[in-house]
Amino acid sequence: MGSTRLEAFSDGVIAILITIMVLELKVPHDASWSALIPLLPVFLSYVLSFIYLGIYWNNHHHMLHTCRHITGPILWANLHLLFWLSLIPFATGWMGENHFASLPTALYGLVLLMAAIAYFMLQTLIIRSQGPHSLLKRALGSDWKGKVSPLLYFSAIVAAFWAQWLSQLIYVLAALIWLVPDSRIEHILAEHEAH
Repeated sequence: MGSTRLEAFSDGVIAILITIMVLELKVPHDASWSALIPLLPVFLSYVLSFIYLGIYWNNHHHMLHTCRHITGPILWANLHLLFWLSLIPFATGWMGENHFASLPTALYGLVLLMAAIAYFMLQTLIIRSQGPHSLLKRALGSDWKGKVSPLLYFSAIVAAFWAQWLSQLIYVLAALIWLVPDSRIEHILAEHEAH
């Protein structure tokens, strides 16, 4: 099986997750600016999670373009990733509704940590299926972003129990690291097509 079907399915799931998250933004019954103030934590949580889902969607899209074929283990690893991503709306809503309290903030980090681990597992299976000359392996290089992100999420989980603001700062920092455009896969694919 080619990667097109898997990519389309994953795109659909991520689009639904974003839709579910935006539905958590309850419309106030008052038409004043002050009515929006209580929604600020929920909105900020939504923005952060929207960015994270966008990062996963973008990187997943590029990663699947390096695949020549999809194996059974890759299918299951992709479902494993989608499972953790599907918990982002719940973790986002709980954290926002409770104004970034310790436990919801830690749970948010746990979901991000598990999604990062699931993404790494999917990436590893794709590289293994491609053999020693894997396009993805060449594109990733040392993959410092992939290695540092789980450490940041773990640090944020621990920090959530004594300084929630620090946890939030770490989540934003991790997102910013991934927002910087990374064209490694695009360069490798262009180089591969040129030969």
